[in-house]
Amino acid sequence: MKLTHEQRVELHGFNNLTKSLSFNMYDICYTRTKEEREAYIEYIDEQYNADRLTNILTNVSDIIGAHVLNVAKQDYVPQGASVTVLVSEGPVVEVPTESFAESPGPLPDNVVLQLDKSHITVHTYPEYHPDEGISTFRADIDVSTCGEISPLKALNYLIRSFDTDIMTIDFRVRGFTRDKNGHKLFIDHDISSIQNYIPDDIKEMFHMFDVNVYQENIFHTKCKLKEFDLNNYLFGYTKDKLSPEESEEITESLKLEMDEIFYGKNILN
Repeated sequence: MKLTHEQRVELHGFNNLTKSLSFNMYDICYTRTKEEREAYIEYIDEQYNADRLTNILTNVSDIIGAHVLNVAKQDYVPQGASVTVLVSEGPVVEVPTESFAESPGPLPDNVVLQLDKSHITVHTYPEYHPDEGISTFRADIDVSTCGEISPLKALNYLIRSFDTDIMTIDFRVRGFTRDKNGHKLFIDHDISSIQNYIPDDIKEMFHMFDVNVYQENIFHTKCKLKEFDLNNYLFGYTKDKLSPEESEEITESLKLEMDEIFYGKNILN
């Protein structure tokens, strides 16, 4: 389907395609002692507690033009948090002319299109290796919408809401809707890559590659930070406190951890 962003498909009834965005981010840290690991987990739990996550998801609902119906949130013991937001159609303040365009979405001070029903969820997973000094924080966010707007328009804001070393992003369009003649439509806009919804300044910071199944409307993008500064991965101290041998050993350990997460497999030394 070749449509300009000014065009609309005239439908028979409501657009009931389901568009699902799964955004997974990882933060990696090196913690030498049990006390440092516990302090890192405590720091993450404070930074990304259920209240802050609720604020992030509420802003996402604003970006996709949704009305919040219900919020369920929970901080867990010993660590982690979850938030689920049920949303419905929001008021149409303005119909954007770029709703079909592959471009980064707005930040929360802008209001975009409408949708009928949807949900947004986030779960966090702070954890650490019991022996090797690696601590990680993972957040899984799912945005599922029905209607015209794409949840990919929330991606720009989500990326800027987390400090992330690695991102895994999945987008899928499911179901079908019908045009006024009854013809099934399995997608309502052209999409070539999730990367087109990521701003240039962020793309410059990451190595990225796609695995897309166009005929199934499945899109997948992985991202890993290009720059490596050991100081950004030490918790509570800087690399000038380490010997050159320690710095090299910790650097190798961190890079191996990131490569294994990025490629989704264990890598033998």
